[in-house]
Amino acid sequence: QVQLVESGGGSVQAGGSLRLSCAASGYTYSSNYMGMGWFRQAPGKEREGVAAIYPNLGSTYYAASVKGRFTISQAANTVTLQMNSLKPEDTAIYYCASSMRLGSYPLRASEYNYWGQGTQVTVSS
Repeated sequence: QVQLVESGGGSVQAGGSLRLSCAASGYTYSSNYMGMGWFRQAPGKEREGVAAIYPNLGSTYYAASVKGRFTISQAANTVTLQMNSLKPEDTAIYYCASSMRLGSYPLRASEYNYWGQGTQVTVSS
C-alpha cells in the first residue's frame, strides 16, 4: 500500500525558509516515468502544482511563481522541497503526490495517483 507522509510545515516570516519532506513507502522507483510532485492549495483557490521530479532521471519542473526560490530533490524514498525567500502568497496547505507514470504535464494534479495528507505553511508579512 502506497503511503506518503509530509513533514516540515510551519510558520515563518516573509523572506524566511522552510524545508518540507515527503516520506514515501509501499513502492520503489522501478520506472523512469514515475514521478513525485508538490502541490499547494490556499483557501478559496484551486490546487496548484509547485514542483515535480522524475527520481530516476533527475528532471525537475517548477511553477513560474516559485522558480528560483524553491528546489525539489529526492534521495531514496524521500522527496524534499526547499523553500527560500518565502512570500505571504506562498501560504497554503502543501501536498506531496506520487505518479506511477508521469505524463506531459508534471504539474497537473490529474497526473498523480497518490496523495499525502498535507502540511500547513504560513508566511507572515
